[in-house]
Amino acid sequence: MNSTQRSQSQSPRSPSSQPFLSVSVTDPVKLGNGVQAYISYRVITKTNFPDYQGPEKIVIRRYSDFVWLHDRLFERYKGIFIPPVPEKSAVEKFRFSAEFIEMRRQALDIFVNRIASHPDLQQSEDLRTFLQVDEERMERARSQEIGIFKKKPADLMQIFKDVQSKVSDVIMGKEKPVEESNPEYEKLKRYVFELEVHLEEAQKHAYRLVKRHRELGQTLSEFGKAVKLLGACEGKQLGKAFTDLGMKSEGLSVKLEKEAYNLLMNFEEPLKEYVRAVQSIKATMGERANAFKHQCELAEALKLKEINLDRLMLMRSDKVGEAEIEYHELKAACEEATRKFEMIVRLMSEEIVRFQEQKTLDLGIAFHEFAKGQAHLANDIANGWRSLLPKLEACSSPVQT
Repeated sequence: MNSTQRSQSQSPRSPSSQPFLSVSVTDPVKLGNGVQAYISYRVITKTNFPDYQGPEKIVIRRYSDFVWLHDRLFERYKGIFIPPVPEKSAVEKFRFSAEFIEMRRQALDIFVNRIASHPDLQQSEDLRTFLQVDEERMERARSQEIGIFKKKPADLMQIFKDVQSKVSDVIMGKEKPVEESNPEYEKLKRYVFELEVHLEEAQKHAYRLVKRHRELGQTLSEFGKAVKLLGACEGKQLGKAFTDLGMKSEGLSVKLEKEAYNLLMNFEEPLKEYVRAVQSIKATMGERANAFKHQCELAEALKLKEINLDRLMLMRSDKVGEAEIEYHELKAACEEATRKFEMIVRLMSEEIVRFQEQKTLDLGIAFHEFAKGQAHLANDIANGWRSLLPKLEACSSPVQT
């Protein structure tokens, strides 16, 4: 049962119902022309959370609004793996194809529901803003951001890649900054980078499977047309057999096209979504590395301050009071940095367990759908060709004299 079905089975304001928050991203519509064109979506929220305006709310959002939500959460929730947004289309001509629009809609739906189901992120004020305010206020919120939020999506993607590259350099030993030495964390890093390699490889071959199904479907369709034209030139029995062969080929080409689309949406796309999810984990690892480095730098600075304070006290300098204030301020900053780092470590430990559980479930479903689709397709193809054999055999039998 999906989140929407769960929400429909509960009475939104019933005191006995469990807290729930489900979101649907639906009805993509192209607006504008030329380079200013974009897709808008209806975002439907159903909830019984008391902080929300009612049991159901419908707002219109565009891709940049989803990017805004992602970036706000990434800045505010250090240590949590923020679900990834789908990337922008690199090829302009595909931006508004029906297939790309549906892939984008599905990915955005997964993105926002991952947030809505997360025990910490679902409490976010930014999520409530995203799900409830009107389009004008949403646009104002985007335009008033400062710092990293002011960046365009393309700039943010470059920042994201830079962070990942930096983390990769640290892991691969290309740089030697201050690093935490922790066997458990080293194990986690190896797992993440190996998972990324294997997911990318699986997704690459899933793409090839989709392409192969489409190419075979197209070839069968063209073959079917050619055979039917050939049948028109033959005698009644052979012509009828060729016509049946052509029609069967065209029918099977439709099944291949349909299975190619199912493979794309239910197999390749889930793999691609987890490739993006690993990038989000690596971005959080980058934040952890920064927090650890900051903590170490402050600890070193505190030692120097302590040495300087001791020296001034031995000298009975009149600067002791000022040095003590600086020392205590730096000590407080050091303790805060340690607290933030330890919070990131704790959250990451919880997040990786949640990630692995969700990955096991999602990829299990994806591979089950893949196997089921392939089995049905193979059965349809075998039955289709088998049904033609009696007619073709009759035509290929030598004429008895």
